[in-house]
This record gives sequence, C-alpha cells and structure tokens, in this order.
Amino acid sequence: MLELRQITKRFGDVLANDRVDIVVKPATIHAIVGENGAGKSTAMRIAYGFYTADSGEILVDGHVRDIKSPHDAIALGIGMVHQHFMLVETMTVAENIVLGAEPGNTLALDIKSAASQIRKLSEEFKLAVNPNEPIEHLSVGQQQRVELLKALYRHARLLILDEPTAVLTPLEVEEFFAILRRMREQGKTVIIITHKLSEVLAISDEVTVMRDGKVVGRVQTKDTNAAELARLMVGREVLLRVEKSDPDVGRPKLEVNKLSVIDRNGSKRVNDVTFNVRSGEIVGIAGVEGNGQTELIEALAGLVDPAYIKGEMIFEGKSLNHMGARVRRELGIAHIPEDRHRRGLLLDFMLTENSILGVHYRPPITALAGGVFLDNNAIQRRADEIIQRFDVRPPNAALPARALSGGNQQKLIIGREYHVNPKLLLVSQPTRGVDIGAIEFIHRQLVALRDAGCAILLVSAELEEVTSLSDRLLIIHDGRIAGEVDPKVATLEEIGLLMTRGH
Repeated sequence: MLELRQITKRFGDVLANDRVDIVVKPATIHAIVGENGAGKSTAMRIAYGFYTADSGEILVDGHVRDIKSPHDAIALGIGMVHQHFMLVETMTVAENIVLGAEPGNTLALDIKSAASQIRKLSEEFKLAVNPNEPIEHLSVGQQQRVELLKALYRHARLLILDEPTAVLTPLEVEEFFAILRRMREQGKTVIIITHKLSEVLAISDEVTVMRDGKVVGRVQTKDTNAAELARLMVGREVLLRVEKSDPDVGRPKLEVNKLSVIDRNGSKRVNDVTFNVRSGEIVGIAGVEGNGQTELIEALAGLVDPAYIKGEMIFEGKSLNHMGARVRRELGIAHIPEDRHRRGLLLDFMLTENSILGVHYRPPITALAGGVFLDNNAIQRRADEIIQRFDVRPPNAALPARALSGGNQQKLIIGREYHVNPKLLLVSQPTRGVDIGAIEFIHRQLVALRDAGCAILLVSAELEEVTSLSDRLLIIHDGRIAGEVDPKVATLEEIGLLMTRGH
C-alpha cells in the first residue's frame, strides 16, 4: 500500500531521517515505534506531504508518487490524524469535517447532505458521533473519532495516526481499537505512530522500529514481545517494571479534610474529599480524566482562587487555604503540572530561563547587587546541573524550550522541581507523551525521591503506571474518592469499576 525508500530529511544540522525504508502492506495495522526524536513522525509527515524529503522515493500501490502537499496525499487516499487535534471548537462536527472540502458551491453550502453522508460513515464504522454537535461539547475520545471521520469523508484508504491514544482513557482506548479493527476488516490500512508497547502488541500486525533517524528493526507482532521492542527502541535493555522496596512511611505531610473545589458555575469539581499523604510514600489517584483530578492538584498547588475552595488543606500542621503558590513553594511543596506547555514552561524562553521558574527570586539566582539583579553564572550552573542529571537532550541550555521533544521538556520540568528538594511533590501525568527510555528514568527518580522521605501525590491516566508506582491508590469518580485500594492486590477490573461507576 505504502513504501518509503531511502528517505532522508534534514532540519538544519539535525538529521531527522537517515535513508529510511518502510513497507506497509494493505489491509493491515502497522505500528511505527521509537523514542521521542527517533524520526517516526517526520517520516510519516513526509508520506502525507507535510514535509518534502531531501532524497528518496514514496510509492503508493507500487507506483512512485510525487507527494508535495497534504492535498496530493489526500488525492491518493492517504489521511493523517495529528497528535494535537485540528478542530474548530465553536463549529459543529459536520462543519469541521467538510472544512476545506465543502459540498455545494460558493453561494450555497450543502451542510445537510454532508451531515447525511457523515452519519452513514459514522454508522458504518460504529463511530457514534452526532454530525450536528458542536466540537466543544465532545469528550476527547469523541473528538478523536471526528478526526477519523474527517479522513474517511475524504475517502482515505490509508490512515496515519500520530500518538492516537495519548489523551484517551483506558475505556476509550478499547473502543478506539475496536474501531481500527473494523476498519482493517473493511480493507482500510492503518499506520500507528506510538511508543506504548502494550498497545502495539494488542493492535498491530507488523512493527517498524526507529532509533536516531534510522530503521533498526522490522518484525511481525506475533513474533516479538515488549522487551525486544524496547531494546530495539533504546539500544539497551530497559526495565519495563517499576522496582521499589516497601516504603519507610513517616508522619502525614499533607492532610486534606472535606475539600471541595467549586467552578464558576457553582458545580463541585472536587466534592468533599478527605485523605492524607505521609512522608516516604507515593499516594496515587486513578480515575477517568475530567473527574476532578486536575482541580484537586491545582487547589493543592495554590492555583485556585480560595473563594472557590471549601474544607481544609493542611501541610505540616499549617493551613494552606489562604497561602499563594509562592508561599507553598517556600514551605517545600513542588508541582509538576499535567499540561507542560500551559503550566510548566515558557516555550520561547531558553532552558536557562526555564530552569529558574519558581525560584527566580531566591539566592543564588538573585545574589547580585543585594538581590536586585539575576546572576547569569548561577543560572547557567543550575541549568547545566539539571540538564546533566536528568539527561535533557540536546544538552544545550541556550536553546528555547520549544526546540525540545515532549519527553525532554518533561525531564527539564521534573529536574527543576527536584532541584528544590521538596518535602511534598504534586505530580500530574508525569510521563504523558514521553518515550520508553525517559519513562524508565522518570519512574526511578520518583521512587528515589520517595525513598529520600518526600511525600508524593501522583495523578496519572496510565493505569499501569499509577498502580505500579503507588504505595496506596485512591480512586476518584465524579469529584469524590470512590475508594482506596492496595495496588499490589487490587485487580484492574476492580479499579476500572470504581473509576467508571464509583462503586
């Protein structure tokens, strides 16, 4: 169906694709895996016409094709769903799907006939999407389906999906995979770009592994396993499980009593929650996204107006309720946010500048002229320490944060928060969009911090991650704590029922 032959692509001095060969058979699900920066998305964007290769050939149906733009790719039956959805939230499903391929003429846009066609496609592939619903009313999983319909509406025979499950819940992933299997049965070809090995083994027929811009392996899924794929991706043996000893638990650092967080419409996003986190332990919070996890962590971090908070938040015997975020940091509370772009980094600032966010007013950062001026030498030393200890790549502190891959941006944030030696760490989605080598590294750092006596409150949508890292696991549903389980003995089914039903 699709073949890339000797594809090479440079961005300045960076060799993103180095003579890449990929063969995708028709009516299969083909996974392309690799660490962040391995070149997998670049290769597929070349196949879709988003980039033009410096050299090499693209073959579709056995014939060499000149794909200079996405328009050329769509004409050949190739569609692509990007990691970050490209939807206009104020428009309906149908309006988004026909955008750029509007039916009718310039005087009369025939949305009714488009909606009818979209409804038929939705029923055919069991996508269950209402064409007349505004995008802003849809869940993330439903928006993913709209992106699929957008490609199918344009008669795509080959669908390229870039990290398609990065923002889906476990239940949405199962439903999504059922949709992909139906597409394969109906003769569609699917390429998934991902780093989640459990999903690769569950859904794909063949796997291409990339590392440092090159293809380093091609295997039939039935003939491989997670350990072999991880070794090919990283170039060494990777520990796929979290290794940790029993916790040496101390006194409670954080006590939360009957906490509620109310939104501007008066709805309780967090509803009467009570729990504690002790020094030397990781307390995990599992739940379907949108059930109050974000509001809970942001309230604890001091990012919610106290007027919208009821109940008590106590840290080492002190009430946090009317303390700002800076005061909480001074007490020893660090925060790794779930959205690294919105809350964690200033993307156009250099790594040096990002490395001091939250401590920019403290000595030795402001040691000059009695604390009036920043000490660039101290800032440089701090940035270099974080980059070296947390293996941030490329190791160039003068780069802007947006020049880093998602995984390396995450390592920079984690390094910055660890550098303050926190007593309590609030961490949300620590490995979202992060490759397998970095995941192993981040997990080890979390366990090491816990073993050093830090109290850690962990929120993760990755059920496997939160169960393997946590010493105690709280399940949140509809803003309430639905139960507490021992992650060593609780089954995924039990946790899943608490997550989805609350009991």
